[in-house]
Amino acid sequence: MRRIYILLLCCFPLPAMAQVWQWSCVVDSTRSSETNDCPQAFLWIPENCKQLKAVVFAQHNMTEETMLEHPEFRKTLAELGIGEVWVTPAISQMFDFNSNDPTYFQHIMDKLADLSGYGELASAPVIPIGHSALASFPWNFAAWNPGRTLALISLHGDAPLTPLTGSGRPNPNWHGRNINGVPSLFIMGEYEWWEDRVSPAFDFIQSNQLSVITLFADAGHGHFDASDELTRYVCLFLRKAMRYRWQKNGLRALRPQSGWLADRWRKDSLPAAPAAPYNRYRGDKRYAAWVFDREMAEATEAFYNAARGKQRQFIGFIQDGKVLKPNNTHAVFTAAFRPGNDGITFHLQAFFSDSTHLAPAQATASGLLEINRICGPVKKIDDTTFVLDFYRMGLNNAKRSNDIWLLASNKGDDRFKSIVQQVNIKIPLPLKNGEAQEISFEELPDQQPGAGSIPLSAQASSGLPVSYYVKEGPAYVKDNRLYFTALPPRARLPVKVTVVAWQYGINGIFKSALPVSRSFYIRR
Repeated sequence: MRRIYILLLCCFPLPAMAQVWQWSCVVDSTRSSETNDCPQAFLWIPENCKQLKAVVFAQHNMTEETMLEHPEFRKTLAELGIGEVWVTPAISQMFDFNSNDPTYFQHIMDKLADLSGYGELASAPVIPIGHSALASFPWNFAAWNPGRTLALISLHGDAPLTPLTGSGRPNPNWHGRNINGVPSLFIMGEYEWWEDRVSPAFDFIQSNQLSVITLFADAGHGHFDASDELTRYVCLFLRKAMRYRWQKNGLRALRPQSGWLADRWRKDSLPAAPAAPYNRYRGDKRYAAWVFDREMAEATEAFYNAARGKQRQFIGFIQDGKVLKPNNTHAVFTAAFRPGNDGITFHLQAFFSDSTHLAPAQATASGLLEINRICGPVKKIDDTTFVLDFYRMGLNNAKRSNDIWLLASNKGDDRFKSIVQQVNIKIPLPLKNGEAQEISFEELPDQQPGAGSIPLSAQASSGLPVSYYVKEGPAYVKDNRLYFTALPPRARLPVKVTVVAWQYGINGIFKSALPVSRSFYIRR
């Protein structure tokens, strides 16, 4: 094979630290088959939030994490007075309101409302979001309680009441329920587009003509992608939802006639009709997407225009000097976990390829390839170097704690479309071969509000360095110090902080150590 020219992998502009979730609670009303334990729910409230107006509710699948922790997404929520709840493992893929799922949900909201001091959380309007296998969750949640659903987002997901659910499970029978007046965003990526998954949405709209559903094509992107561009579009959608639907004395039901219609995505073809206010739209309304207003219509068309009529690109991967071969898995690429001498650092490279993903492309877009974390216990160090980085999910989920997903991408240019390509890496967890090791980690003292930072000094009997993550609390770890962030103004004291020390081990030399947790409180 000819020499392959490797392009530097430059990092997506992530925050300098892991995002903070100030509170968590155990969902002791149910147990998860993933962990054989109770799920945990985590709450983030903007630091400047005096009154919580709504909350985004998401569960653990994949790109929900990416979007919820995106700096621009959180900045937008902070400006709007919206918090976030993330549950791991999920309490329900489908949200079957004929079962105990509504009880589990309300249990979470009641507990977090009490813990945080933001009592309005127990009844606040909700924005459910779900990706892939959880993409029918938002629709069913809204059907259960449309009066409490501010808006919904099915992320690379499902049409309402589709027979082709991402989870493969049937939707609950709505028994005449509807989502009329609830602004809904149904997102499908260009590289996952399948008409059989989209057509049920058009059928639903025809049968429910008071629904207000934005059918959005994430042009130039794929199933595992939550790009900057898509995140900005979702942020615009949420701003519009707050402007047009939220009010102090209850949510306003939106009418289709109050918005605009825009022609459906047609890949490389121009729209069949220009976007216009609902009653003045001249295209076929059966295949049009509802949007809030002119600004939303123009943002949608600008997104499509950035990919329209351009050449497609492809990406391949190289590990240990060898080109990875694509496979028939959901990931398309599977890389081995081959760490260096420290047991946790590994390397991966990406290159612009031809359509086989094996040979270099003859021509490519300007700009570099980027590589990002989608989800899983991993952190980027530099252009081709990654390291294990466990976090609040914990190390005991046999399905997810050992599962790393990365995404290589290029934003395209005037000639080429943007392109994304995911890769999956499984890690052995725990390591069972080698000498046993233990972690010693002294108790941490309580702190007062306004504390700056404290040192972390756990030790492993192996002599290997110990790493940390914050499971809950207004704090983050950097360079073996725990730094505290500002508390929201109505935070109820004391606030619990839990830090977990871990040492993964070196396969064949040292086993994984049992993680050690230390909790303390921020109190006056």
